Amino acid sequence: MKWIGKRTSVVDQKDSLSFVIYPEPIGWKKHLIGFWFILWLAIGAYVTSELFRGYEENQQIVLFIFMAFWLYFAVRVGKTTLYQYFGKELIKINDHELILKKATGSYGKSNRLFLENISKMREVELKDNSFQNIFENSPWVAGTPRIEFEHLGKTYSFGRKLNPSDRRLIYNYITKRITKNVKQAKKA
Repeated sequence: MKWIGKRTSVVDQKDSLSFVIYPEPIGWKKHLIGFWFILWLAIGAYVTSELFRGYEENQQIVLFIFMAFWLYFAVRVGKTTLYQYFGKELIKINDHELILKKATGSYGKSNRLFLENISKMREVELKDNSFQNIFENSPWVAGTPRIEFEHLGKTYSFGRKLNPSDRRLIYNYITKRITKNVKQAKKA
């Protein structure tokens, strides 16, 4: 195993190529987001307890609307917090397939994709002064994947918050290996 960049490890063997991309190291901000999430859960528990206090119908409607927004942000920030502490992206290329998994701990869905059906692989670049780029650099956002491709009409992506140099290295590794494996498969 060797490291390319600060967040990505690669194992390049004769019959397979594997990458593990870890979350962006944000130091003390990760713990601050975790603390904020715990406080957010405490607010939700308090408001939920207030739902059963016998308020008037209009007041209960307001509490239910607040809880809908609260739940949306609890799920979003909860997923990001868990990803910051335990997350990783796994990419493996073997003879005829690419395996893509976004995992939190050991939990995550794997996608097994045939190399022959992969097309339009590209790097996703954000404009420097765009709102999306500023939002993506926020610590409470897991990030947009920076490499994407199509497989039978569906778009798949990986490489959350990769910097341009790491993204270019991974992109070059993967495209060379896919091209090589597809050519070998056609010869056989």
